[in-house]
Amino acid sequence: MEVSSKENTHFFSNNTILPVDRSSFKSESSASKEKQSCCGGIKIFLGALSFVYFAKALSGSYLKSTITQIERRFDIPSSLVGVIDGSFEIGNLLIIILVSYFGAKLHRPRIIGAGCLIMSAGTFLIAMPQFFMGRYRYERFPSTINSTVSLSPCLQDKSQTPLSALEKSQAKINAGCEKEAGSSMWIYVLLGNLLRGIGETPIQPLGIAYIDDYAVEENAALYIGCVQTVAIIGPIFGFLLGSLCAKLYVDIGFVDLDSVTISPKDVQWVGAWWLGYLIAGLISILAGIPFWFLPRHLPRPEGRKDSSTSSEHSKFITEDNKDQGTSSWQQAKLAEMAKDFLPSLKNLFGNPVYILYLCASIIQFNSLIGMVTYKPKYIEQQYGQTSSKTNFVIGLINIPAVAFGIFSGGLIMKRFGVGVVGAAKLSLGSSFFGYLLLLSLFAMGCGNSEVAGLTVSYHGAEPVSDHEQALFAECNSGCSCSTNNWDPVCGEDGVTYVSPCLAGCRASNGTGKNTVFFNCSCVGTFESSQSSSAVVGPCQKGNECPKMFLYFLVISVITSYTLSVGGTPGYILLLRCIKPHLKSFALGIYTLAIRVLAGIPAPVYFGVAIDTTCLKWGSKRCGGRGACRLYDSIALRYVYLGLTLVLGTVSIFFSVAVLWVLRKKSSPQDETLSANGERGTCGTKSRKDNFVNSDQLIQSTYWPEKETRL
Repeated sequence: MEVSSKENTHFFSNNTILPVDRSSFKSESSASKEKQSCCGGIKIFLGALSFVYFAKALSGSYLKSTITQIERRFDIPSSLVGVIDGSFEIGNLLIIILVSYFGAKLHRPRIIGAGCLIMSAGTFLIAMPQFFMGRYRYERFPSTINSTVSLSPCLQDKSQTPLSALEKSQAKINAGCEKEAGSSMWIYVLLGNLLRGIGETPIQPLGIAYIDDYAVEENAALYIGCVQTVAIIGPIFGFLLGSLCAKLYVDIGFVDLDSVTISPKDVQWVGAWWLGYLIAGLISILAGIPFWFLPRHLPRPEGRKDSSTSSEHSKFITEDNKDQGTSSWQQAKLAEMAKDFLPSLKNLFGNPVYILYLCASIIQFNSLIGMVTYKPKYIEQQYGQTSSKTNFVIGLINIPAVAFGIFSGGLIMKRFGVGVVGAAKLSLGSSFFGYLLLLSLFAMGCGNSEVAGLTVSYHGAEPVSDHEQALFAECNSGCSCSTNNWDPVCGEDGVTYVSPCLAGCRASNGTGKNTVFFNCSCVGTFESSQSSSAVVGPCQKGNECPKMFLYFLVISVITSYTLSVGGTPGYILLLRCIKPHLKSFALGIYTLAIRVLAGIPAPVYFGVAIDTTCLKWGSKRCGGRGACRLYDSIALRYVYLGLTLVLGTVSIFFSVAVLWVLRKKSSPQDETLSANGERGTCGTKSRKDNFVNSDQLIQSTYWPEKETRL
């Protein structure tokens, strides 16, 4: 409004002078057109960048939703899935410095467009193994097509099975081995995710910088806030897409679905995980198209043509319209900047508040990243929920709670005029109450499923011997059973048996999901004198599980909200406690540390810890350990929640130290934030040094991979 009022005043003053100065009128007309062009161009760029943020957030969250599907499809342990998940961060780190430095000197919109193409190529590469590794094979008893003729699962004598059938079965296994020998195709998923990380790199630094360069100064904060808001919507659609694809069978369109004998509730079920990656890749391509038609430069707003926007700008950036110095001057300037690097690093790491907050953030992000990565697996294994329902719940309930928490944190900061010490208190309180709520989840779990020989013995008591040996009992001693197979059946006694053979079943009737096994000697052995029957699939978990799952959802949503409230105050604290000319450097170190020390290792060691709770591993067709089929629910709960809570508690101690240092160094009058925008100090710095403009306040609502981490 101020700019337009000045223009109007100038316009009317020109009209009062006779004769009319036509050249002046023309110049004002061209300035007006330039302003309209600038506004139009920046809004088109804003819309395109928002769509890109949506696309990258969608594909990132979709990957989280398919963690268990990938694990089952490629028969790999959780620790290896953790490596695949961390490969995104590795790809990002490989070129972040090159992109940030050289990208600013080149055509930024086209670099972002190229990044979108690379990101889509990586997303397509993740889906490619589905089309090359053959149809998905799960372990099931080979019931005959004609239901009037039945094979005995309990092969007391191999001669009762036709020799041709055994030979065909062995031939199929051998053929499968030849294919699976080259089926370490999870490597393509890893490489695709790595490529996705590389493609995503230029979007955030170059996109935000472009908006900041060419937007009217008072609008820049609003524009950046819009982009970050859209980024939060992406994960909602990502998890909902994961829910939809998890309902569909992995080989949909390639096999007759009536022949599929497993249901989505079976631990061997794999949904159409690849379909979502094709959709996400297509969205990434569409998101990148507008950037190829945007100009390298936009007309700068009139108020910013001859002014610097920050102390950092005036110190480090040389304008294009300035006279170019000699090459020797440039070399001297470069040498001066290089010489200033170590003192700046020393200054940064000599700041106790920065170091303590960095340590607290690294440990807390280890906790949050590990928790969120394996949250779908935890819900599936602990509460017996399907992958589809799990993703639906996370996308529709948890993610909005996180978004509301982030908004609430910023609102509290603004509404109550929270100063630097207040921000530290709010961040600490958020973490403390969040992890306190997490502690209550220990009481909201389900017991182990009753699986004969694994969680209960055939006598109905807890097994005391080795798991593999406990699978055999007197009731199935006459059967030629393999302990490697996982083909669960539910007996009439409510106990799950690892396979029809280990249940002692000697006859079967029906086909596919409707197969019923009879004369099962182990079912009801000690409860009735006669043998009982069993049906395909595991028994349902206890009756208390649905109620516990409901309690878990309520506490989980409140916890997500509470932890998210402290994100913005913590980031504001980080910005205000460093010298203005070190802000970019400090944030770069912060982001690098979070990615290297939390984003990459956390999914790996969380996966290793979860693998230790496995009771029954699947077997690959050619031998070797596959994916876990059954977890110890109680041990999984203590490992998953315990590791999250221990890391969170350690981060709280560091946050307490941050608050202690701040209170020690700051005076009482500096702990408040006045309505006219004066901010509290951090340490002994002046208010001027700690000034944060509106652009930085909006940008501070972003932290590494926020949209996919919570």
